[in-house]
Amino acid sequence: MKKSTLLILCLALTLLVGVASAQDTVTLTIESWRNDDLTIWEDTILPVFEAQYPNIDVVFSPTAPAEYNAALNSKLEGGTAGDLITCRPFDASLALYQSGYLASLNDLSGMENFSDVARSAWITDDGADVFCVPMASVIHGFIYNMDIFAELGLEEPATVSEFYAVLEAIKADGNYTPLVMGTADQWESATMGFQNIGPNYWMGETGRLGLIDGSAKYNEGGFLAAFEALGEWAPYLGDGYQAQTYPDSQNIFALGLGAIYPSGSWDISVFNSTAEFEFGAFKPPVPDGQDECYISDHTDIAIGMNAATPNAEAAQTFLSWVASAEFATLYSNALPGFFSLSSEPVVVEDPVAAEFVGWRNECASTIRSSYQILSRGEPNNETQLWEVSASILNGTVTAQEGADTVQAGLEAWFEPQQ
Repeated sequence: MKKSTLLILCLALTLLVGVASAQDTVTLTIESWRNDDLTIWEDTILPVFEAQYPNIDVVFSPTAPAEYNAALNSKLEGGTAGDLITCRPFDASLALYQSGYLASLNDLSGMENFSDVARSAWITDDGADVFCVPMASVIHGFIYNMDIFAELGLEEPATVSEFYAVLEAIKADGNYTPLVMGTADQWESATMGFQNIGPNYWMGETGRLGLIDGSAKYNEGGFLAAFEALGEWAPYLGDGYQAQTYPDSQNIFALGLGAIYPSGSWDISVFNSTAEFEFGAFKPPVPDGQDECYISDHTDIAIGMNAATPNAEAAQTFLSWVASAEFATLYSNALPGFFSLSSEPVVVEDPVAAEFVGWRNECASTIRSSYQILSRGEPNNETQLWEVSASILNGTVTAQEGADTVQAGLEAWFEPQQ
């Protein structure tokens, strides 16, 4: 064989191998609303997966949070959505599954690592089909300025009476705002107030599921008690709190002007980068004399597969990896305050995040009362809780009046409450 012929054959073979390799490489695109996580996915998470699966490239392609639902629906309807869909909890994702846009993941390897509670935000009402792999929850509680506590000789409160004793001491000192929260945006009043302390009054899942089956009501028992407890916060909020927004509250606390920040674990990363003091966390105080404690360990984010993806096998490979212990550890430490929902053990390195997640070993977990089923009608239960919680703190309605409003709203459309 002539050298020229051999050279041509070698070049042809090399070209064929290159084409085959290119054809074997699959690119997956992730749709998400977490645009603040872009560099974390690109620099920390995806390189670990791609090193193990060199023939699968993954592109994280987020949309601004407020635009995500509309943009995603438009892409899905137009057939241009990515292969992997980041799932918000409960009804928004359930609607996508019911419309045929998300694939069932019942048989996905790794789903056995998640409990029924972990799956609850991404499963059909009858429990027959799970359609997203749970990624993380956020836990409610209180973040506090350790320097201020040390200066005033204060300790973390465990009971409601201890909580108010601490607030009174901070107020009497006069140099710091006792509770850093505003009502301007409304949602904080419910999310960081009512849903934060509430589970200790309505006994977690017992009360939440009672709303769904009609055995519990917002205007009596533990739910009314939670509204009443929230109303007692007003004297400890800062001057002009009615006009204070969520970013305002973050800034006030980060500047060391306030002692206690009612919040949740999602703010850990914010204060890690903005606060120049040590901060700690304590769980929602329990009513005096109560032994059991409950925390809102709220299912927050998951990921599913576009039912129309042409790359189903590669997408399932990625989702099985997301369901693994490796991903659970990687994600929990890349995003302190977002905790894996996997039953696999995870070592959380951030000390404040470790404090939050440690409460799972001390208290029973529940989720926000309005998220499953109860916000499908009008008036929207979640939106009403925002409005009423803010009004109670602003003193424009009493706790009983606010609770009656929320209960009437639920009774207006939800049959088990009628």
